[in-house]
Amino acid sequence: MAVSTLRPLVRVWRPDWPCPVEAILSTHRRGAGDPTFRRTTDGATWRGIRTPEGPATLRVCPEPARGTVTGEAWGSGAEWVLAQLPRMLGADDDPSGFEPLHEPIADAWRRHGNWRLGATDLVMESLVPAIIEQKATGQEAFGAFRRMVHRYGERAPGPPSEPEPVVRLWLQPTATDLRTIPSWEWLKLPVDGGRSRPIQHAARVATSLERAGRETPQEFDRRVRTLPGIGVWTSAETRSRAMGDADSVSFGDYHVAADVGFALTGEPVDDDALAVLLEPYAGHRHRVQRLVALGGLSRPRHGPRMAPRTHLPSRRGTWG
Repeated sequence: MAVSTLRPLVRVWRPDWPCPVEAILSTHRRGAGDPTFRRTTDGATWRGIRTPEGPATLRVCPEPARGTVTGEAWGSGAEWVLAQLPRMLGADDDPSGFEPLHEPIADAWRRHGNWRLGATDLVMESLVPAIIEQKATGQEAFGAFRRMVHRYGERAPGPPSEPEPVVRLWLQPTATDLRTIPSWEWLKLPVDGGRSRPIQHAARVATSLERAGRETPQEFDRRVRTLPGIGVWTSAETRSRAMGDADSVSFGDYHVAADVGFALTGEPVDDDALAVLLEPYAGHRHRVQRLVALGGLSRPRHGPRMAPRTHLPSRRGTWG
């Protein structure tokens, strides 16, 4: 896709609270090398987004002194993504019923009380990388996602490269493109069949999944988990980002139960104990999960780490 030379559409939004743009949008970053996400030294966050109206590049820059957030967008999806900006930054998140019952969570909430849970209303954008991250190390999953985007995605529309270089972003592959990737090419990324097949199942019903994303989180969870290879963890990871579901819990995660348990009790716990611990927070359980991360409350990492798998085909070449 040719890079647009047109001026961006601009929206200046004044949130009702001091909006921590970077902390809210950081959940969409899939590793330091994510080609769809960049931060620049001027404090701006950039995203390459495939919207229902077409591709878009979004630049979001907070202006704390003015109490505003400025969004600039390029591409045929620019108008859609700017209309989505407040919701993406948590304007529809309601933390009013949240009451921290544990001192570490209360302390994290005092320090990060302006954080809100945003929603993109884009299911496949969150679902595909979540599937890639199933039962894989972060290093392996982020690398595979990056290679997939470079190989099968496309350049995001964006600002002209003159008079000075700018951020060049990529877009995730379309559902059509995902359906046509052969199994041996997935293995080269590397993404094994246990993850590539669920992605392709989802890609075949992508339109229905996007519609389901407009239902309640409970109904979406029911529908998405009818697809083979998509379970509780992947649904929760998708709902929190795409729908802003403040009650989604990443049960089955390699770290979440241990980290939340350590923050609340001083000891790591399993998923069953995590469910009991979080029961009093019903309606806001994801808020607790996120505050543990934002507050640096995770357990110390002294034990062995989950090792990357070595039985997949070697990585040959790079795509850029």
